[in-house]
Amino acid sequence: MIYGFNANEIFQIAIEIEGNGKRFYEKAMEIINDPDVKELLEFLAQEEAEHLKIFTELKAQLPKEATEDTIWDPEHEMNRYLQMMADMHVFRSDFDVEEKLSQLKNPKDILKIGIQFEKDSIIFFLTMQDATEGEKGREFIGQLVNEEKKHLSKLSMELRKLTADKK
Repeated sequence: MIYGFNANEIFQIAIEIEGNGKRFYEKAMEIINDPDVKELLEFLAQEEAEHLKIFTELKAQLPKEATEDTIWDPEHEMNRYLQMMADMHVFRSDFDVEEKLSQLKNPKDILKIGIQFEKDSIIFFLTMQDATEGEKGREFIGQLVNEEKKHLSKLSMELRKLTADKK
C-alpha cells in the first residue's frame, strides 16, 4: 500500500463533500422549474442530509486505530495527497457550489453537474478505500460508495428521461 490514510480523515472530507452536495441540490431547486427534476433534487438534498448524519455517526463509531496515523509522516505528505484528491472534487468548497450554479442554464445542465458530483464522490471514496488501513474503515467507506452509486443512477435516469422527452 503506497498511502495509509486513516478512515477518520476520509470521513471528515466525505462529510464536507456531502455538505456541499446538499447545498448544491438545495440551491439548484431554487432555480429550476421542471417539476420532475425539482422533485429529484429535493430527494437528493434530503439524502445528502441523511448521509451527513450517517457519515458523522459512522465516523464516531470508528475504532481508535482508525483515527491514528498509519505510518510515520513528519512532512505530512499523505495529508497533502489526500487534500489534493479532495480538491479535485467538483464540489470541494462552498465557492465551487456557487460558481457552478451561476453557470447553469437548464435542467440538463443541473443534472449533468449532479452526475459529475456523484462520479467524483465515487472515485474519491474508491481511491481512499484502497488507501485506508483497517478492515472496518474500508467497510465503512464501501457504504459511502454504495450510497453515491444510487444517486448517480437516479440522476442518470432523469437525464435520459429529459433527453428522450426532447426528441
